[in-house]
Amino acid sequence: LQPFVYEMNIEAARIARRAAQDFTRRNPQKPRLVAGSIGPANRTLSISPDVNNPSFRGITFDAMRDAYAEQVRGLVDGGVDLLLLETIFDTLNAKAAIVAIKEVQREKGVDLPLMISVTITDRSGRTLSGQTLDAFYISMEHARPFSIGINCALGATEMRPYLAELSRMAECWVTAYPNAGLPNAFGQYDEQPDETGRLLRDFASSGFVNIVGGCCGTTPQHIAAIVAAVEGVAPRQRPDRPALHHTRFSGLEPLAILADSNFQMIGERTNVTGSKRFARLITSGNYTEAIAVALDQVRGGANMIDVNMDEGMLDSEHAMTEFLNYIATEPEIARVPVMIDSSKWTVLEAGLKCVQGKAVVNSISLKEGEADFLAKAQTIRDYGAGAVVMAFDETGQADTVARKVEICSRAYTLLVETAGWDPSDIIFDPNVLAIATGLEEHNGYAVNFIEAARIIKERCPGVKISGGISNLSFSFRGNDHVREAIHSAFLFHAIKAGLDMGIVNAGQLVVYADIDKELLEHVEDIIFNRRPDATERMMEFAARVKGAGRKQELDLTWRNAPVGDRLAYALVHGVVDFIVEDTEEARQQFDKPLHVIEGPLMDGMKIVGDLFGAGKMFLPQVVKSARAMKRAVAHLEPYMEEEKARVISMGGGAQAQGKILMATVKGDVHDIGKNIVGVVLGCNNYAVIDLGVMVSADKILAAAVEQKVDMIGLSGLITPSLDEMVYVAKEMERRGFTMPLLIGGATTSPQHTAVKIAPEYSGPVVHVLDASRAVDVVSNLISHEHRPGYAAKNRALQEETRHKYANRTAKPLVPYAKARANHLKTDWENLEIPVPWFVGRRVVEPSIDELIPYIDWTPFFFAWEMKGAFPRILDDEKKGTEARKLYADARALLDRIVREKLLTAKAVVSVWPANRLGDDDIEVFADDARSERLTVFHTLRQQNEKPPGQPNLALADYVAPN
Repeated sequence: LQPFVYEMNIEAARIARRAAQDFTRRNPQKPRLVAGSIGPANRTLSISPDVNNPSFRGITFDAMRDAYAEQVRGLVDGGVDLLLLETIFDTLNAKAAIVAIKEVQREKGVDLPLMISVTITDRSGRTLSGQTLDAFYISMEHARPFSIGINCALGATEMRPYLAELSRMAECWVTAYPNAGLPNAFGQYDEQPDETGRLLRDFASSGFVNIVGGCCGTTPQHIAAIVAAVEGVAPRQRPDRPALHHTRFSGLEPLAILADSNFQMIGERTNVTGSKRFARLITSGNYTEAIAVALDQVRGGANMIDVNMDEGMLDSEHAMTEFLNYIATEPEIARVPVMIDSSKWTVLEAGLKCVQGKAVVNSISLKEGEADFLAKAQTIRDYGAGAVVMAFDETGQADTVARKVEICSRAYTLLVETAGWDPSDIIFDPNVLAIATGLEEHNGYAVNFIEAARIIKERCPGVKISGGISNLSFSFRGNDHVREAIHSAFLFHAIKAGLDMGIVNAGQLVVYADIDKELLEHVEDIIFNRRPDATERMMEFAARVKGAGRKQELDLTWRNAPVGDRLAYALVHGVVDFIVEDTEEARQQFDKPLHVIEGPLMDGMKIVGDLFGAGKMFLPQVVKSARAMKRAVAHLEPYMEEEKARVISMGGGAQAQGKILMATVKGDVHDIGKNIVGVVLGCNNYAVIDLGVMVSADKILAAAVEQKVDMIGLSGLITPSLDEMVYVAKEMERRGFTMPLLIGGATTSPQHTAVKIAPEYSGPVVHVLDASRAVDVVSNLISHEHRPGYAAKNRALQEETRHKYANRTAKPLVPYAKARANHLKTDWENLEIPVPWFVGRRVVEPSIDELIPYIDWTPFFFAWEMKGAFPRILDDEKKGTEARKLYADARALLDRIVREKLLTAKAVVSVWPANRLGDDDIEVFADDARSERLTVFHTLRQQNEKPPGQPNLALADYVAPN
């Protein structure tokens, strides 16, 4: 029947068109529409049909696209009102269909609404080709569908949790047409129409859906029952599209880059020009071993992998296709998005035809002019990818701040206003170029990138900034010790300026705080171009320390520290060589093995958390820290079990005090804190059931019922976890749970728990700050005697928090023009401005004794949770006694610091000529002649309503105009 595809589809559409028109004439109040059904095909682009050849595909992307195009032409010519791409089991098949649909619609000058419906094949919540539902949604967003939904494979009962998830994320209408339950042993469907209707009414009344129907096993009677059941139920409210989206990409799993996300590592070793090993494996056709390179990058912490096959002797299109097909069969690699990297457009497009997730194209630019740029941008959008846009135009590569900003701003306008791109799909690369090359014009390349990144983020809202970090240190190739320091220092400063991601060897970064101070000074001299001889000094220093990175591994001076400090060092640096023997030494010093976890190990992990939060550690290093922590805990566990057995044998009770289920919620893979809490609770004779990470609400609640647990503990490290916790609470309420719900993790807070989670569940919802508080919380909630009072007190505190949150007052803002007009008035003509005794940078080294009189003691007491102004707090009726003790201890410590010279102080002070620029900006100059402008500071102005006579201040008001 293949030759009759067009004919069958046009005739089918015409028949449906006539029927719809007939029924619409009978009841004009209920018009009927015709949806052109486009099925999944009997081939798959993401899975090999040959188990012995992972890269083989039974059909090409182009052949699949052409087949779909023929069908779509028939449906469009037959007069359908909408196109329905349904029963999707392979996202890449769906992408081929979308490319075909766009092609035909442009050809025929029509723009029909597109409905998309995916099939979740089992309880894992994934498609047949392995994508999670949220990864699938991200992969389909570019089509801007009229609706998105789920059909087939599942009955309504099994479909519910996935539909709830889809409803929360979808910005379009949502559809659901499940099967009539699950088939029986004979492949038949037993679910009766009234039951199907009841289940779909639940979908509608829960606000999940806009369009409902039936799939396999449903009959006209089922459809009639569904219509009757949902009659009068308000449809789901479609959320407003935000002005700016978060950046989202996907492999088998999603990657969301939020405002508070940490730096995203793009693995650089799957690049034939950047890795000799990878190049050797690819050129020899050894793709099986080449996969291991990608796996190392992902395991090392890469959030995305950059794949480049640009080598003169390679068939780059073939190599890109082969490798991407290979890694598509490796779930651990395929879970992360792919950055398809090539200077050849044909290679980029070949890569786009292999990736079912939302990939990133690296790169496009204005090098060949606007027409070429926009044509490629259209193709990339058709394939559903984002793009790296290089700061490169018709006149060449940008190296100054002004050129970088100019090119990126121009590209932004073209992509957003002309090509219709979402800004969140744009990643600008303002060119990381080599510094310290010996050429004076190259000296400013690093600081130019940093400054340009800051300005681009301001002028191009919603975009992300990336760069090839290794380019920066090209002058020092062969000296890994220096290169790693340059990369870490550059990242530390560039991230603050707006760098979101970078192509970097994820496993080879040093902790910024650990860079040798002398090396760091030289490194930052060349990064910021701080002195004219910076390159020469860096070269001399680099020659002296070449190979120091290898020697540093043998530097064991830290082994001379006390055991607690050694454990902290091992955790911060991810060193596992001595972790067992140090943990054992600590165990022998403490009364209980649990105290080692609660003491030095927890202290070390707090340092890791602080460094990570400050941007001085990156995720790969945190992963290494977690491995060291797990090894230490594993050593202690047998001793803790032995102690537990001893307590039981002495009549301490053989039965657990209670059963707690713990899980890191869906979408989150972090579990360090949860694991520590689990160990602590286990050591206190509680039975802990740990479901691991990425656990769906349905699985959590099913396990809670099956295991008959006493309470549930949810953990999460990233912001999206908070929404998932809210959903779990809603589901607990819907299913009639009454047990306590514990909330913990780095992004959680008492306020969010009180305001967002607790109102969704009538049972106790308690925020647990850290492992040290877990036992107290659990013991109070498990006790029949203490639980009512504890829960009531917790509920009262949360009610107070909600009240404060609801009644917080937002200060009304005046228009900015009015605030600017009400600036501070100064008679600059008649004001004598003091002249500083020096201009430039000075280093001052006061003694600690000189600094003590300037200490502000009030924040010191705040840090110790003793709120009150100094010195009045010393005489406070309630806090005075303890405050005086604390103050005396602090002064004694200061005296010791001065006496024994434990600390030295050093400060850098810069004084530069400056003028106000316009109303709100300050321009800073390098000399009194104002011949060289160093930078421009953009200051904020107060916009709150001021009483008469009071100005709306900006810092620029205090600087004289030119």
